[in-house]
Amino acid sequence: MRIDVRYFAAVREQLGSGEALVFVDEASAPATVGALRAHLIGLTPAHAEALASDKALRMALDQTLCAPEATLHDGAEVAFFPPVTGG
Repeated sequence: MRIDVRYFAAVREQLGSGEALVFVDEASAPATVGALRAHLIGLTPAHAEALASDKALRMALDQTLCAPEATLHDGAEVAFFPPVTGG
């Protein structure tokens, strides 16, 4: 399973433009956007700080705002960004 992760605004400043995650064993892949966030938090201290569960972050799945319960699929694009972003 492949999931493309994008970061925007302050999250992007901390982590960069994004990353691709590939899970060889689909059974170990996160099932929801919220589970993906928890997985990412465990990757590095920078991820833990930028994506901390107590931070108000918006999430999008395939360019549509979503709740943490949104179900992931192979080839999903998930974005994380603060509630207010500027352009």
